[in-house]
Amino acid sequence: MADLVPFLMFQKRDAAEAMEFYTSLLPGDSVLSDQRYGAEGPGPEGTVVLAEFTVAGQRVRCSDSFVKHQFEFTPSMSLFVTLDSEADLKRLFEALADGGGTLMPLDDYGFGPFGWVNDRWGVSWQLSAPVTG
Repeated sequence: MADLVPFLMFQKRDAAEAMEFYTSLLPGDSVLSDQRYGAEGPGPEGTVVLAEFTVAGQRVRCSDSFVKHQFEFTPSMSLFVTLDSEADLKRLFEALADGGGTLMPLDDYGFGPFGWVNDRWGVSWQLSAPVTG
């Protein structure tokens, strides 16, 4: 059976920091695996070869690229998370926007509460909550 897992490649050796932050956002999320480069690896010692973690129960993989590429993260590809409540939406939006940037502020855009941010690493997040009332 095929398996689709989002993959985030970090270029500033901060995959571990991002992964720890992401897994702290929602209850039940955790780091599932974390393989690091040793002294003999092609990447700097201690950086992430390949790691897997969960966000909102969804598996996500990440690594630290030891090659500097001519691209970064882009909002054209986002992680879309539907939260259980507007309170959770606001909390997650504020946490992710801290040090990042807002693409669409929290508001009701006719399809329910929604916000879109780039986090401090440049990863794009679209966040929504069910319509209440």
